[in-house]
Parts: sequence; structure tokens; C-alpha cells
Amino acid sequence: MTEDLACLTYLLAHDETAHGPYDRSRTELLLRAAALTDLVLRGRLGEDGGTVTVHGTGSTGDPVLDGVLRDAPGHGWKHLVRRHRARTLAEVEDRLAAAGLLTVTAHRGLLGRRRSTAVDPAATAAVRARVRAALHGDGPVQRLPATDAALLALAAAGGIPSVVPRHERRAFRSRIDACTRRLAALAPGLEKAVRSLPMTVLAARGGMGGG
Repeated sequence: MTEDLACLTYLLAHDETAHGPYDRSRTELLLRAAALTDLVLRGRLGEDGGTVTVHGTGSTGDPVLDGVLRDAPGHGWKHLVRRHRARTLAEVEDRLAAAGLLTVTAHRGLLGRRRSTAVDPAATAAVRARVRAALHGDGPVQRLPATDAALLALAAAGGIPSVVPRHERRAFRSRIDACTRRLAALAPGLEKAVRSLPMTVLAARGGMGGG
């Protein structure tokens, strides 16, 4: 089972009845934010005055992360969340398919839009259970694994209904907020980009998002 944040976030967002993400355009942005967060956790990205900085050289071993890493130098976090988002979604689907966790086909009736089916529903259920446990746990947020705290922050910001329904986003607002604040310790601009994901979705759908 992969531990890459973008792949885990895709599994959280996958909807079997829709044969793909619960909201494809929203998931594109969410996966970019997840990949950026992963690179920060790995120490490959940082921040200097709000501008993203790259640390280290060479491949991460993950083609999705390598693509995002190439995009990063000299840009801001919000710009990078929007940049090449459709490409990143397709690359995540291909990576999950290569790992045997997903089957992906093009659907002619939807102008070539991809359809995906989870090969191992237990893997998807396991990721969702981790995030649900992080949401409903009563222990300090600081003791949560960094990956689980980040996944909860991302799922809530993306409004993934099967993981963090709207009424639970209200009921557990303080716990979600605490998980999101953990991102600020890594890169303040990243935290702001994750918090502003709902507005970024609206801007992207209005033609302001960039490719």
C-alpha cells in the first residue's frame, strides 16, 4: 500500500458509483495540495518569504512528486496548487493503476474522461478508517502521525463527503483546525493554500485557475 499523500488522498476522494473522484475538478486541486504537502514533509520543499524553495537534488522515486517538484521553483503555494492540476490527477490514477489498486479506462461518452474502479476496496476503506480515527480520536492532535493529520486537513478542506461530511466539519471544527495548523509549522503559505482550497475551486471553475 502506497503512503504517498496524493495517492492516499485520491483513494479518499474516490466514489465507486461515480467511477472516479467525487468531484473531478475539486480533486485535481486537492491532489496538487497533497503532493506539495508530501514534498514538504519529505524536506524537499520549503518557503522563503512566501515563495516556495526546493531543497536537495535528484528524484524522489515518485513520478508524481517529481513532476510537482519540477514546477515548484520561484512560485507561490496557491499558484502551484492550480498549476498542471489535470496532469497530476492523471498521473496519480496511473500510479494507482500500476500499483494494482485501480483500473482506469477512457469513456468515449464523456469526451474521453477517465473512469476508474477500485480493485482493492479494502485499501480504500483502510485509508478512510485512518482519517476517520484521526477525526474522532480524543488524543492530542500533536500525537497524530503527520501523514494522518495532513490527510484530515486535506479531506476537510476538499469537502470529501464520504470522509468528513459537512455536519462533522462543523462538529469537529477545532480538531480539523488543529490538524491544519500543523502545516503552518512546516510552511505558513502551505497552510494558507490548504485553508483557501474552497475559494481556489470557485476561482478555477470561473476560469481564473490557470493550467
